[in-house]
Amino acid sequence: MPLRLWHRLFLAFALLSLLALAAFAMLQARSFQRGFLDYVNRLERERAEDGVARLERAYATHGDWDFLRGDTPRLMRILEGEGPPRAGERPAPPFERPPPHRAPGFGPDERRPPPPRQRVLLVDAQGRPIAGNPRIAPDTPALDVRYDGAVVGRLLLAPLPRLRADVDVAFDREQRRDMAAIGAVVLLSALLLAWAVARWLLHPVRALAAGAQALANGDYAARIDIRRNDELGALAGDFNALASALERHRDARRRWGADIAHELRTPISILSGEIQALQDGVRSVDAARLASLQAECARLRDLVDDLYDLSLSDAQALSYRFEALDFGALVREAVQAHEDALQAVGIVCEATIPPCPIARGDRARLRQLLDNLFANVARYTDAPGRVVVALEAIDQAGDARCRLRIDDTAPGVPDDALPRLFDRLYRVEPSRSRQFGGAGLGLAICRNIVDAHGGRIDAQLSPLGGLRIEIELPRGGIA
Repeated sequence: MPLRLWHRLFLAFALLSLLALAAFAMLQARSFQRGFLDYVNRLERERAEDGVARLERAYATHGDWDFLRGDTPRLMRILEGEGPPRAGERPAPPFERPPPHRAPGFGPDERRPPPPRQRVLLVDAQGRPIAGNPRIAPDTPALDVRYDGAVVGRLLLAPLPRLRADVDVAFDREQRRDMAAIGAVVLLSALLLAWAVARWLLHPVRALAAGAQALANGDYAARIDIRRNDELGALAGDFNALASALERHRDARRRWGADIAHELRTPISILSGEIQALQDGVRSVDAARLASLQAECARLRDLVDDLYDLSLSDAQALSYRFEALDFGALVREAVQAHEDALQAVGIVCEATIPPCPIARGDRARLRQLLDNLFANVARYTDAPGRVVVALEAIDQAGDARCRLRIDDTAPGVPDDALPRLFDRLYRVEPSRSRQFGGAGLGLAICRNIVDAHGGRIDAQLSPLGGLRIEIELPRGGIA
């Protein structure tokens, strides 16, 4: 059975805690043992300093070291501050006191560090041994023995290589045992904390998984309520944004289907009614009736063509033949082609069109874009009206572009309708209604063409009282 993610996180946290605790325990034990051993050695050195003072007084009494030469037991008694031992009594060894009990594992047969008398050597001013262990190295730490300000001898005291006294060893063992108990408590606490942290960290992940499953089942209204200021909180926000986008696209798809059906139903109903009237003899077959039928067929054909072009552009399947061209010349051609039609409906065209070459543009698609825009002007601008076409070359921070603005006169567009003008099948009612023709697909196709050229198109309120369409195309190719 594969491990779940929170199990893996828990094991990772637990292993990390265990390794950290083990490393800390080892370092702490070594540090404590070394520090405690240094402490014991410092205590012995302090006692030795008291013994040196007694040696100085004894030297002052005898005048030389002959009274101690070769007499190690007497040296040890002086260092410990004891008098001569009674007959048959062995003095207690220096620098240690008999422990109240002997700790387990420290019997007389166990190997131990050397006793104090084996770690002490008294030498004269010339470094010659007087009493003690002559095998002690000359560079062993030593204390000077002085008389009348002059060094008359040196007491060499070898430090303990390890703990010797049973009470010291027992204390060290007790500290290790306490450290182990504390470590066990800390480890248990760390494991509990790791379990809680792993569960806490993965709570948003489980919520995201549930939300993703809901989206997969088609519930686009699913949202995740995670209020955090970290990466998981940002991921939850992105998930909610994705769900909102999917919900909008689903609603748009539903509206798209309903709108298409409605747009197709209108010309088909008219055609069906006209044909039925002709069949029933209600209306006679004449040129006017045939022209009406032809107009409805043309409207239906245009709608189907627009739907086809839009589907191709949405799928990025429209064929583009990019080449270097003068966008200004193309705009002038479009203005000249539509000028008569605009004047016929009472709209005066004013144009300022300088040359504006672009490196990559599809002449046919850009002309389709311009034809759609001028057709909208002719269709929706009240007469008498005016349209102003202005083209300019701009350069913003090294970004060279061609900017085209087409402003017309009233009627205008409500502010809340501006962002939706480029949605497919969207029309502003009632001033720009179906009675003027068109299915509301032209601007959607225009946006796809501009996007394919790496440009930008948006709608704004015109200072002339109508609508402004602003287009920017990169002069150096797709941005």
